[in-house]
Amino acid sequence: PSPGLLLLTSFLLHVEDSHASPTRLVCDNRLIQKYISEAKDMEKRTGQCQALPTLSCPAVLPLVDLSLQQWKSKSNETKRQEILCDLALLVGAVVEAQGHVMLECGARQLSQLYQHANFFFLLLQTFSWEVGPQEPGCSPRTVEQTHVSSIFLTYRKLVQGKLRFFFHDLAKDLCK
Repeated sequence: PSPGLLLLTSFLLHVEDSHASPTRLVCDNRLIQKYISEAKDMEKRTGQCQALPTLSCPAVLPLVDLSLQQWKSKSNETKRQEILCDLALLVGAVVEAQGHVMLECGARQLSQLYQHANFFFLLLQTFSWEVGPQEPGCSPRTVEQTHVSSIFLTYRKLVQGKLRFFFHDLAKDLCK
């Protein structure tokens, strides 16, 4: 089967599995908490893997820390675009790392991380606001890392930070 089809299938299974309609995901605060704790778990389990290789080609990761002041001043569409850019980089880094991590422990966590990050990537593409011209392309601030664990750390920070705040902002409009 084509990778695209597999991806769609795993996405749909994942959505079925968590019954996460975009609105429910936004309006039910427990769901984002579940994703945060899953991100922490993946990070912890990866930390316990023995002998994870250093990446010979550093992973380019988005810098996902945020200033709440700046964040609040952005439109929802800008936030969405920004998170999509971060996720695209992250998914790319995971795929890159998968080529280097052959040991089962790390490989399993990476494949789980890939599914989660991709789930959010696809999900955010389903939200769209017709707001004039398209935002300019991605130019997120990035950092190069050679440790596999930093990919998991970046994902956790992204879910705990921008994604959680984004859903919180959307909830104000969607969950009347």
